[in-house]
Amino acid sequence: MAKDLVIVESPAKARTIGRYLGKNYEVLSSLGHIRDLPQGELGVDVEDNFKPKYVIPKEKKALVKELDRAVSNASTIYLATDPDREGEAIAWHLTKAANVGKKPVRRVVFHEITEPAIKAAFKDPREIDMALVDAQQTRRILDRLVGYKLSPLLWKKIRGGLSAGRVQSAAIRMLVLREREILAFVPQEYWRILADLAKKGSNGKKKQAAFSAAFFAPKGSKEAKVQDQDAADAILKDLEGASYTVTNVTKRESQRRPTAPFTTSTLQQEAWRKLRFSAQRTMSIAQQLYEGISLGKEGDVGLITYMRTDSPTVSASAVQETHGFIKKEYGERFLPSQPRAYVARTKGAQEAHEAIRPTSVPRKPATLKAHLESAPLRLYELIWKRMVASQMANAVFDSTSVDIETSSPQGAQSYIFKAKGSVQKFAGFLTLYNEGKDEEEEEEGALPALDKGEALDFLGLDPQQKFTQPPARYSEATLVKALEENGIGRPSTYAPTIVTIQARKYVKKEGGLLHPQNLGMLVNDLLQESFPDIIDAKFTATMEEELDEIARGEKPWVPFLKSFYAPFEKAVDTATVSLPKMNEPTDEVCDLCGKPMVIKKGRFGLFLACTGYPECKNTKPHLIKVGVKCPDDGGEIVEKKSRKGKTFYSCANYPNCKFATSLKPIPEPCPNCGGLLGAFPRGGVRCTNCEFKGRRPRAKSSEQPEEEPAPVGAAS
Repeated sequence: MAKDLVIVESPAKARTIGRYLGKNYEVLSSLGHIRDLPQGELGVDVEDNFKPKYVIPKEKKALVKELDRAVSNASTIYLATDPDREGEAIAWHLTKAANVGKKPVRRVVFHEITEPAIKAAFKDPREIDMALVDAQQTRRILDRLVGYKLSPLLWKKIRGGLSAGRVQSAAIRMLVLREREILAFVPQEYWRILADLAKKGSNGKKKQAAFSAAFFAPKGSKEAKVQDQDAADAILKDLEGASYTVTNVTKRESQRRPTAPFTTSTLQQEAWRKLRFSAQRTMSIAQQLYEGISLGKEGDVGLITYMRTDSPTVSASAVQETHGFIKKEYGERFLPSQPRAYVARTKGAQEAHEAIRPTSVPRKPATLKAHLESAPLRLYELIWKRMVASQMANAVFDSTSVDIETSSPQGAQSYIFKAKGSVQKFAGFLTLYNEGKDEEEEEEGALPALDKGEALDFLGLDPQQKFTQPPARYSEATLVKALEENGIGRPSTYAPTIVTIQARKYVKKEGGLLHPQNLGMLVNDLLQESFPDIIDAKFTATMEEELDEIARGEKPWVPFLKSFYAPFEKAVDTATVSLPKMNEPTDEVCDLCGKPMVIKKGRFGLFLACTGYPECKNTKPHLIKVGVKCPDDGGEIVEKKSRKGKTFYSCANYPNCKFATSLKPIPEPCPNCGGLLGAFPRGGVRCTNCEFKGRRPRAKSSEQPEEEPAPVGAAS
């Protein structure tokens, strides 16, 4: 009897699903996309309604033959790819690549890889949703058009090896604007004056009786800022010998609600804040947890729901299971009065999808320690705690605000100081989980019991000189948050976008913050001059909304591409003629005349040239520093190319220092000997000094790149 054939994207997913379906099904993996636009050419017939030319990559030819064999032996073909546009497109491409003929083809969709979800999906299959396929094709064609038209322009006007893209260029724009805000920022001085006080007679001996109050304003005035030291000194003089009396006490009960279960964006943000995982690493680990982890006798089990989602919605059965768990583990008082429902705040969110949650709430993180390595276990624990906490009762606080008036024996000006305090009455969801913050917040401590009219003991004054701070640079977490808030990209694009802008050397991550580099600023300025729409956040967000309309079947895709391409092509033609050749600036200064040096390209590659040319003809080699010191002499390690074009890394002090390695050096020292670690291209590290070898989590995704890479054979 012929078996039914099931095709998914990854081998891990195939193993997990195969376990639930049984002997009557053969489950195979496509290893991601089976067809794509060709490398080395545009692959889109602009004149024929943007008809795409799809090819099967060489490395997938043998796999397609295997799929053909399986299809010929199958009675029904089930396409169980991911439940999003990308998954829908992969399913459609599979029907075109494999010889399905007239065999019945069914599409099955599920958001978690558990036995009930899989069996329910196979009982209710559907047809391929061509509106979703059209939306994914449109996005792919759009990014190909932008990438293949703008990248050659960058090669001509700046240098080879650069790229531009619809989402990455908008992200770079945000980073550059923030950087220029920081550079233009002028700090303003201000002073904060704190009065250290205590209940009368305590002499500050009892910690709970002592507290600090902050200067607010002269009596009878609105809140006032102390601008400089002269103003601070005048206030301090008035306060000499002053007494302090409570004039008002306001008490109220406040409550704090838990945050929603994770979406892709919030998971990436919180994984950075709490675990210091990059967006790419977070998604790689989450994909492993979704596709299935071996739990010994249980076999392969999907531990979380689908990890690419912009919806915080949770199924009724999951809410019910969570409430039962909370009641059993914490007691009924930790449950809210009614189940919580969360709604997406972002426009265009797919509410039919679920939030990222554990597939089984009773499966506590502690029970998985024997089966998961540290990083997957920590991410699972984060997802598990967030889900459980989202259905717990509010945290309750007693908040107190106190006004304190000064009185001087010399009849000097009286001032108002304010103190705030908060005491937790009931922990609620905070028993389990507290959301991380991007910026440090001042915590309100407890205040002693104070009454109106009560005189206080004065312990001292603490004048503090402060300066206003520039806006903070983006971290991966805050950039993801900003991309989402501005409607730039979709859940699947955040991680690859951040990887791309760093790989292109447009941005460098230092101390966890993203610093735009000279090259990134130059590329941004060129695009801003000739293609302001491409890098404008509002324009990019509008395009995402239109892609959503195509996905819902509300807008045809060809007219959408036509309306974009005609003015875009005209702008490319104009820029090709009008834009001058631009030299990439550097931080290097000419050691002969002191003028800045720029990067130029010659017969033998890139070099540094003085901007004082032709008066000064000084040049230097262009060294690509990797940010790691040589273990032999402490010099800079730089990236180089061998005569055969292979990349290697050596000390910049060659020939005096002959250190070299084929592995890319990383900042972390060897845990065995403290020596230099080098990273393999496909993951893992090795020490250049001892026998140590280790592994790193490896990114794994079935997605096509959101931004178009440089065409094969392009200038580099």
